Amino acid sequence: MEAREQARDAELKKELDATLHARRELGEEYETALVDSFLDKVEQRLDSSVDRRVRRQLAEQQMVVARDSRAGRTPGDGWGERFGFAVVTLVLAIPLSAIAVVNAGLPGLLIAWGGIVGVNALHVGHWSMPRFGERRRDRKDSDWEE
Repeated sequence: MEAREQARDAELKKELDATLHARRELGEEYETALVDSFLDKVEQRLDSSVDRRVRRQLAEQQMVVARDSRAGRTPGDGWGERFGFAVVTLVLAIPLSAIAVVNAGLPGLLIAWGGIVGVNALHVGHWSMPRFGERRRDRKDSDWEE
């Protein structure tokens, strides 16, 4: 995400440099038009950024509402989220393993995988333990029967 923002900043800087160069060549009589044009471009970038953020937040809110609308379930309660978490940690394990081996060899690799297994164990433990004040779900309420 930061690379994309840096590219936009670089592009905006190029636009500013071009505007300043055009002002030097054309003179002060075109200064207002050049500044207005540059400000329009900045405004368009800001508008697109705000629109993107608003759309993202609306989508996240719609996801939460959709999850809440399931019969008596809390947001994030389900097999899909647990599976997704496991997949993400395994995908991230590839670069973590490479970094660990390069920097610390086999002991580093074992420590990295110990951390990966630990994070997954804690996540599974979170789902298998009843929350404070709740009873465990009966077998008939399992995610497999949806």
